Amino acid sequence: MGRKPSKLSEDRKHDYEESKGLLSGSVRDDASDIDDDTERTEWSRSRLLCVAISFIVLLVTGAFARVWYVRPPPTHYEDGIALHGAELQSNGTHEFKRTVLIVSIDGLRADYLDRGLTPHLLEISKQGLRAKSMIPIFPTLTFPNHWALMTGLHAESHGIVANNFWDPSLKTEFHYNSAAASWDPAWWFGEPMWETANKAGLITANLMWPGPPKMSSGASPTYFEPWRDKVPLQEKLDQIMQWIDLPIEERPQLIMAYEPSLDQAGHLTGPMSALVNKTLGYVDTFAKDLSTELAVRNLTSIVDVVFVSDHGMTDTSNPEFIYVDDILGSDGMDAIQHTDGWPSMGIRFKEGTNVTEMLSRLEKAVDAREDGAFDVFTHETMPERWHFSGIDRIAPVYVVPKIGYALTTRQEGEDGMSKGNHGYDNRNQQMHAMFVAHGPFTSVVKAVHQSREEGGVVSRLARRVLSRPNKGWHSTADDTYVMDSFANVEIYGLVMKLLGVGAFAAPTNGTEGSGTAISDIRGHGRHVR
Repeated sequence: MGRKPSKLSEDRKHDYEESKGLLSGSVRDDASDIDDDTERTEWSRSRLLCVAISFIVLLVTGAFARVWYVRPPPTHYEDGIALHGAELQSNGTHEFKRTVLIVSIDGLRADYLDRGLTPHLLEISKQGLRAKSMIPIFPTLTFPNHWALMTGLHAESHGIVANNFWDPSLKTEFHYNSAAASWDPAWWFGEPMWETANKAGLITANLMWPGPPKMSSGASPTYFEPWRDKVPLQEKLDQIMQWIDLPIEERPQLIMAYEPSLDQAGHLTGPMSALVNKTLGYVDTFAKDLSTELAVRNLTSIVDVVFVSDHGMTDTSNPEFIYVDDILGSDGMDAIQHTDGWPSMGIRFKEGTNVTEMLSRLEKAVDAREDGAFDVFTHETMPERWHFSGIDRIAPVYVVPKIGYALTTRQEGEDGMSKGNHGYDNRNQQMHAMFVAHGPFTSVVKAVHQSREEGGVVSRLARRVLSRPNKGWHSTADDTYVMDSFANVEIYGLVMKLLGVGAFAAPTNGTEGSGTAISDIRGHGRHVR
């Protein structure tokens, strides 16, 4: 069985009171009391003094020995939280290097875990930890967020600004569902975690994770399984375990896997539907089977497993429609060259259009409504928290509906609207994704958290490493550790840390030094605005 990280047990309080009575009596100056037994008496007192001093030393060193021996510190500390990082660990029959498996379940809204339909994911979170939610980048769409998870970058930095969008420099359109229109490396900015791992000399495997098979640098995952729809989860599980079972010199240390069935169910029938609930059970069973396969191989203390999703889902079965053509007029609609970014509408007007006039019409329509149904932004007025401006792939004018509303035109009408959707403001909790993790790193995280609560020498050491103890997470009554919500751009740094390749990590938009639980765990990488 592989070596498990040492778990910090309960700190004990030790008293270091001075022992009384061992040195009782005083040295007498009266020479008349000294007799022929002087030498023996002096020796006895010296011996007594030595014994007493030795006893005190033993008490003190014994106390510290219990602290450091019963609760040994981790083997080393990286930036942020401590991790056990032996290069090789044994499961009893084979040696393994650090291994991380990250699985994305598309469209798993954070609060789906509270429906009572995912007992296995909840059990995994109890053995490991979870977050209240994971905050996606804006727009809360599949491709922008999967690339944010891979690179640690917002859309304005990694370039994938929607599932479909126009690039005026490339003079062509990105289509997420077409390899021919999306696999060109020119679309994809940033450095995905598999490229970083490759630079560090690690073997990587990509099982249908959204993104290209090759970057502009020429880097590609060691193993790459392209997207295919309707692939049974059992087949994906079999592929993952085939990679895990490879000889060490061929075995990937970073495995990325993607599953879309829950998102598809949410779009088709809405987030509160029976189909979504049934599909939740389907992906939950996959999580159980994956954990079982790892346990059979005695790998639960060796492989870190991270379950994530890209965004949530909201009900759009009966939205209030906003007719953009009623606002812009026929001349305004005729002046549109491209639109993208559904359910928002990023608008590019034809050259020569009076864009100021078109923008004024949209802004007046916003002001005329009291329900705050939608907003209109330019690059200059875009909310800073979205990090969604300054790149020409983002349309100059963006119309963003609020949840409960949908954009359309009289020509498009109200038909064809799916019953569930996402892409809205990432601050809304219905858009929030989930995070559940289990593996050796979660044991260390919980042990350090416990030591903080209990105090003592190890706690003081942890406080020096983590400057804001107990900030950002807590344990529940059933001992499930729940972190506060955090941004998904932190995941890249976390995975790099778990793999032990932080020195190779690319700059990210992660919140360096924020004191959030996830940033404490992932440590301090290079940060870009």
